[in-house]
Amino acid sequence: MRASINLEKLTLEVCGLARTVGEYLKSEVNNLSSAQIEKKGLHDFVSYVDKTSERQLMKGLKQILPEAGFIAEESPGAKTAERYNWVIDPLDGTTNFIHNLPIFSISIALMENDEVVSGVVYEPNMDECFYAWRGSSAFLNEQKIQVSPAASINNGFFATGFPYYDYSKLDQYLKLFRHLIENSHGLRRMGSAAVDLAYVACGRFDGFYEYSLHPWDVAAGSFIVERAGGRVSDFSGDKDYIFGKEILATNAALFHEFKLLVKKYFA
Repeated sequence: MRASINLEKLTLEVCGLARTVGEYLKSEVNNLSSAQIEKKGLHDFVSYVDKTSERQLMKGLKQILPEAGFIAEESPGAKTAERYNWVIDPLDGTTNFIHNLPIFSISIALMENDEVVSGVVYEPNMDECFYAWRGSSAFLNEQKIQVSPAASINNGFFATGFPYYDYSKLDQYLKLFRHLIENSHGLRRMGSAAVDLAYVACGRFDGFYEYSLHPWDVAAGSFIVERAGGRVSDFSGDKDYIFGKEILATNAALFHEFKLLVKKYFA
């Protein structure tokens, strides 16, 4: 096993792979029929497009870093490795995709042990590739990006995701939802957590929160937010947001206020 990796070179190679697979996603939007859509669970869909995209990603990533394992949405039997693991979502926003709503993405993170060291989120409809690696700034299509300067919730613009199978915290969720509607510039639901996080990283949103997410939904985007100068935590303010199924992400100025607000409703 190699002693060190050129993370900049690796990340740019991953960006190229994501763009290639993103072209495949776009080419299949109008070819997918309802008969080709499967249900993994309540309101949880998958198609041959997700599965083919994941196979293409895994093949390409294996060439980029042969010793790495995988944590992948559509391949629960994939093998993990001791040091490096790719955490991938081949199509984040499947429900948008099957309804031909042009907001979906590919999310790819590389973890070294328990630390994300590279992250790529590619949104093919806008041809926007967000990326960062350990020690770098965050980028959108080769341009440096940073989180917004908004310093209060009243002046903030926020994103969230609606729970689609786990309704155990729905009452708390709706109360926080109402608070933000009444006390901010607005609240949006894009349908792809990876896109939401990427938009926090580049300042389009000032904050994002959601529960019942998976590592492949958030690993890349949360890393890019941090490299863009933002803050990320779980609802308790701790760091268990990749595997802990809940996440909030904001710019640095808003983090404390937003964390206290979320804790108020989800404590």
